Amino acid sequence: MKVYILGGLRTPIVVANTKFKNIRPEVFGAEVLKALREKFSLNRVDEIICGNAVGTGGNISRLMTLLAGFDDSTAALTVDRQCASGAAAISLAFAKISCGLAEIIIAGGAESSSLQPLRIYNRNDERFFLTAEEVQGGYRTAQFSPNEIDPLAMLKGAQRVAEAENISKDELDAWALISHQRAANAKNLLKNFIVEIAGVSEDTGIKNLSQKILARAPLPLGKNSVISAANACRINDGAAFVVLASENFVRQNNFSPAAQILDVATGGVNPLESPRGAQAVADKLLAKNNLSYENLGAIEFNEAFAVIDVLFERAHPNLVKKFNSLGGALAYGHPYGASGAILLIHLLACLKENNLGLISIAGAGGTGDAILIRS
Repeated sequence: MKVYILGGLRTPIVVANTKFKNIRPEVFGAEVLKALREKFSLNRVDEIICGNAVGTGGNISRLMTLLAGFDDSTAALTVDRQCASGAAAISLAFAKISCGLAEIIIAGGAESSSLQPLRIYNRNDERFFLTAEEVQGGYRTAQFSPNEIDPLAMLKGAQRVAEAENISKDELDAWALISHQRAANAKNLLKNFIVEIAGVSEDTGIKNLSQKILARAPLPLGKNSVISAANACRINDGAAFVVLASENFVRQNNFSPAAQILDVATGGVNPLESPRGAQAVADKLLAKNNLSYENLGAIEFNEAFAVIDVLFERAHPNLVKKFNSLGGALAYGHPYGASGAILLIHLLACLKENNLGLISIAGAGGTGDAILIRS
């Protein structure tokens, strides 16, 4: 059964510990759900699936669904694939609709890094004695690999990839500059996709960067590293959701969908080099559909680190204009569980009619999700 995207909306993407620092993710996520229900005059949905990586636990999607005023009978599910959680939520919704288990699902993600809790391992867990973030056994960053327990695991993974591929800091900084410039130019294009929250209607991370600023950016892994505060994404708060519907639902309700989801893919790479996941799973999805990157009208990778951009540029130097054409997470930021849905919304915004487009996102622990659409 064919699966269509009616459209999507998101909050502004806000730098952590600033304008959304006291707003729970289920609260600003519920505002997006309400806006979608109104935009598409939805009397019902079968389920709401929400990606979330660093929340307080439990089924945040259920809280969000009820806060948004959906009927008690509306099912809700929370998905955790870390950075790829939002894309995984959309892929799951696609699978359920395509096999006839549902007709209409809202899927995406919500994240508040501002309110990320400090957790504590049980004393019977050997990791209690290996971690001490503020208190004995305390941690904020989960374990992503059997061989590593480190709050800087993601930064170190990006550094490993840069070293393995002989990527220079200049190459990384060049992409940071491009990302911010493109994002600044895309503000007008994206404004109709943004739901105002608490008086905030614009993304807050986009900066007027210069080479001088890039050169001064702190190096969190030390002076011999190439990963800086400018060529790695910030931590952020935000939510984004899309409405997925079956062909029958679209026809019966006279919708004009924004796009059709053609296929999805998941995959895995070395957990100690997780940024490679975006390229790997995108390659897998295209091969599965006998397509190449040249067949695509637009390509969106989550640029949690500029190493992801450099890897793509080296593999496909003639396609960089189609790649993250509205800027990426280096500029907007990366509210983990929401980023997959943000990518899909940006793809819808820039993809021309009757064109193929793809999003791909790497997840902590060496996972990846990719989604292929036709506008």
